Amino acid sequence: MTVYHVVLFRLKQGVTSAQLSAWKNTSQGMVGKIPGLISLHANSPLPISVPRAKGFDYGLVAVLESPGHVEGYSKHPVHLESQKLRMELCEDTLAYDLEFEPPTREKKD
Repeated sequence: MTVYHVVLFRLKQGVTSAQLSAWKNTSQGMVGKIPGLISLHANSPLPISVPRAKGFDYGLVAVLESPGHVEGYSKHPVHLESQKLRMELCEDTLAYDLEFEPPTREKKD
């Protein structure tokens, strides 16, 4: 079953947009390098979510093929490089993994 790896980040004071952009590019560059990583998207919350975000001001959703790929993803050298940037830029992190059946496409008549 497909796994959605959702991570929220509370950025340190003074993180620049250039640092954030470099980290985003590094993170998205993991796709195709880590087995089972289907996609990864990162961004700031929509303005409507900010009041409920409890100070988390950046997030990502990584889609992995199966629960078995989550451990490989977490230990992969490319991911560990991205984590080094995370430790430099973030004061707090919240991760949550969700498992779903792969979406099916409905046939249109």
